[in-house]
Amino acid sequence: MTQAVSLTDSAARRIAEIAASDPATPLLRVTVEGGGCSGFQYKFNLVAAAESEDIVLEKSGATVIIDPVSLQYMDGAQIDFVDDLMGAAFKINNPVATASCGCGTSFTI
Repeated sequence: MTQAVSLTDSAARRIAEIAASDPATPLLRVTVEGGGCSGFQYKFNLVAAAESEDIVLEKSGATVIIDPVSLQYMDGAQIDFVDDLMGAAFKINNPVATASCGCGTSFTI
């Protein structure tokens, strides 16, 4: 049984800001693909609509969609948005990952 993926308040605010700037593509799709320096990598895309099998997360005006295959690699993960001295980026805190790279977009399970 999978645990829900969650959004932090910071991530929800940033996603809502991005979506408001481009009303034609208001949804953030998060996928997991093979590749990256640690084996798997996260990919973020703005899209116009969800597919019928997508998992839909909504919080504070932000909508994130994740396909079922990607969801199995993100069991219990939290999507965050961090803005610090290293830069501003989405960060996924993933309990399934056993290791990740310095860039934060690639991981190993």
